[in-house]
Amino acid sequence: MMIVMKEGASDGQIQSIVDRVTAAGAQAHVSRGEFVTVIGAIGDDREMIAQLDLAGQDGVERVVPILKPYKLVSREFRHGDLPVVVDGIKVGGGSFGLIAGPCTVETREQTLETARVVKAAGAAMLRGGAYKPRTSPYTFQGLGKPALEILAEAREETGLPIVTELMDIRQLEDVLEVADVIQLGARNMQNFDLMREVGRTDKAVLLKRGLANTIEEWLLSAEYIAKEGNERIMLCERGIRTFETATRSTLDLSAVPVAKNLSALPVIVDPSHAMGRRDFILPMARAAVAAGADGLIVEVHPSPEHALCDGPQALYADSFSAWVDDIRRVVDLMGLVMAGGEPVPAAV
Repeated sequence: MMIVMKEGASDGQIQSIVDRVTAAGAQAHVSRGEFVTVIGAIGDDREMIAQLDLAGQDGVERVVPILKPYKLVSREFRHGDLPVVVDGIKVGGGSFGLIAGPCTVETREQTLETARVVKAAGAAMLRGGAYKPRTSPYTFQGLGKPALEILAEAREETGLPIVTELMDIRQLEDVLEVADVIQLGARNMQNFDLMREVGRTDKAVLLKRGLANTIEEWLLSAEYIAKEGNERIMLCERGIRTFETATRSTLDLSAVPVAKNLSALPVIVDPSHAMGRRDFILPMARAAVAAGADGLIVEVHPSPEHALCDGPQALYADSFSAWVDDIRRVVDLMGLVMAGGEPVPAAV
């Protein structure tokens, strides 16, 4: 349930309600707005929570049941959007975040060159895989810890926050040292133990939708993270598996407005993994922005023909600035602001 406190409710009145919720065996999540504080009572025993009889208690304006199974990330519990801020860069709430970089870190030179290019084009964050989940055990799986060291160097040079994937709890400590945003990939969307651990960190999270998961399952996965205390979550639609084989996956752009209607979390789109071909990425990226996406994550490589991972879907580094200019026009049309400031001259 959601307990809406009266405007001007005292700290003592708020704490009294928190204590009663906790005593009933539930968790109390306090959300303080500019004028009103909302307390979410979260727990498995709904009957016990319902019997708390908090309506009419000192400082309580009203009590509202939360009907969605995902409580903390739902719009029912929030006053508005729940933007994610990473190193001063805001994604959501009218601010559009572009994340770009190589699918995977291959070499120091490849990664640093790409980082410079995406920085110059105006990207807000740098993506790069150190650990890569691959369908075949014989394909390139990433460099691991040495790749994290290269990403750290790229951040030091460019100032771009780092987005990188976490696949296993055993990698958590190393990834936490470098990542500004922890990516949980489609194959790990229901790795609940991993999500609990990430939920206990203070790092922003990019949660990709699973290949065959519903939107509700996706939001419930976000709830696992939020329940542990970390509400800095960005949802990412990256395509789902359907009967269609013309593209790598089917990019479900309907998920953008639906997820934004149900949840307060920012929703970004990954057209690279969905389409699997670079010539399809621009039209789907435009469509994603028009559908209301709060950001994009795309793959960029200096020489896609020689990429060790997902070369056919990587955008060419030497034309990426023009690609961003195209997207920027749609962002402007939608009344959004590109996060991370204006692009810097390519020579810088």
